[in-house]
Amino acid sequence: MSLFGSIRLAANTLRADQIAMQVIGQNIANANTPGYIREETVLTPAPTQRMGNLLLGLGVRVEAVIQKIDLFLEGRLRGAVSEKASAEAQEEAYVNLEQIIGELSETDLSTALTGFFNSISEVLNQPENVSVRNLAVLNGVTLTEQIRSLSSRVAQVRSDVNARIVTIADDINRLTEEIARLNVQIAETEGGDVSTSDAIGLRDQRLEALERLAELIDIRVEEQPSGTVTVYRGGEFLVTEGMRREVKVVRTSDRGLPVAEIRIAETDSPLNPSAGELHGLTASRDTVLGGFLDRLDTFAATLAFEFNKVYSGGQGLNGFREVESEFAVTSKDAALDDAGLPFVPKTGSFEVITYRMVDGQRVRLKTTDVFINLTGLGHQTTLADVADALDAIDGLSASVNAEGRLEIATDSPEEEFALGNDTSGLLAAIGVNTFFTGSTAADLGVSQTLRDDPAKFAASRGGIGADTQNAVLLSRFLDEPIASQNGASLAVLYDRLVGETTQGATVARASAEGSRVFEQTLRGQKLAISGVSLDEEAVRMIQYQKSFQASARFIAALQEMFEMLVNL
Repeated sequence: MSLFGSIRLAANTLRADQIAMQVIGQNIANANTPGYIREETVLTPAPTQRMGNLLLGLGVRVEAVIQKIDLFLEGRLRGAVSEKASAEAQEEAYVNLEQIIGELSETDLSTALTGFFNSISEVLNQPENVSVRNLAVLNGVTLTEQIRSLSSRVAQVRSDVNARIVTIADDINRLTEEIARLNVQIAETEGGDVSTSDAIGLRDQRLEALERLAELIDIRVEEQPSGTVTVYRGGEFLVTEGMRREVKVVRTSDRGLPVAEIRIAETDSPLNPSAGELHGLTASRDTVLGGFLDRLDTFAATLAFEFNKVYSGGQGLNGFREVESEFAVTSKDAALDDAGLPFVPKTGSFEVITYRMVDGQRVRLKTTDVFINLTGLGHQTTLADVADALDAIDGLSASVNAEGRLEIATDSPEEEFALGNDTSGLLAAIGVNTFFTGSTAADLGVSQTLRDDPAKFAASRGGIGADTQNAVLLSRFLDEPIASQNGASLAVLYDRLVGETTQGATVARASAEGSRVFEQTLRGQKLAISGVSLDEEAVRMIQYQKSFQASARFIAALQEMFEMLVNL
């Protein structure tokens, strides 16, 4: 090799060391930059040169500057990020739910339940005291207000979660657009050849965008030979090369509330993520919060119907002169168990007791039984049949109005009537002589008739003001087994409502904590591979600095030899 060739060899070495030092400087400068992937200079021996029978090396050359990254680990990390985002969204929903329920506080629902049934027990001690009956009515109002408030607040949180789902669609579109744009820039920069240097900076940005997308939905990423990536969600691609698919929001209805679903606009197929924030929010909206509202509605409906079934069998201190049913039927000629009522009656009967005021005294006239046939055999009782049977009683007029509600009234101001001993559940089903109104947690209330006249609180079962047998049954109702709930009592239903929420919250916290720990473990592994260690960079800097100095001295020696050759 000539002296000029040796000088060129040393110059190549200086250039390689200079590039390596620049890469080290880049790493040190970005040691604290989030998402930065450590770069590394790839040095390879230069091609050899033949001189006679000898093969001489031509020094070193820089083959590439690459990122130190484990693509398999990145895929696992994106999966862990998706799992954590989903778990944390559900954990947040349970935290909000527990705060709204506020169990063990002075304003929780169990306190209101206890207060309501205790106030009914007080009626037994002072049956003639209207103020005591009024207290029972007011405690019932407080109970229903808390149930409605609980339902409303949970529904509001559910609505907020649904609004967050809508915003995720814009985030997904923005990120897929960014990834597609970076795909094009990386392919152009790298020239479509993965063996050359990586498009430093651009790949970092794309990796960050992919991780942010993985926080929203679980994705599968495949790198192509051109340096681009294809992003899949399930069997559908979202990004390939420089193309992307937009997602859209489709609004539907669930449990009477508007809900949003994110679909791929091109195919109208739902994303249906199995992890990510979108999955967590959807599960929170439909399973956590929606499931709680379903259980709360079941609790409220059971309280209303089953309590009213007992309550409607009794009488208060005053009778009725006119009454209108709360619930309407779809057709007055339809069988009562197929007439669109929120609660379904059964075969049985109820009593109608008529009274007349004589010289200021209430005189009992007659007790009439009204029978309900819903056995499926023979003529099935309709609301029109019930109205006809009531209308046939002396002193009463009854009809079904245009809205499908039953109306009952006395023919004379001196006459009253009372209802009782209902074995069919019809009075509770149509909302006559009942305590609670409504059929769900959102519309549960107390009869306005009772609120206007607490003396009508039905504590008796033997007639108007006759005894307190109905109040005895009502005071025990909280712990009495309910046949429609497989023998569970109202207290058990409430304990299940709270217990399932507490259990779900515990599981959600454990899942979220496990996801966080796993993600941090993978991030530690990534940091060991892709993170910048200042100590290691300092060692490499000294190594290349010494190499640079040695190459410089080699050039100096070659220069002396060249000068000696010239001076010969």
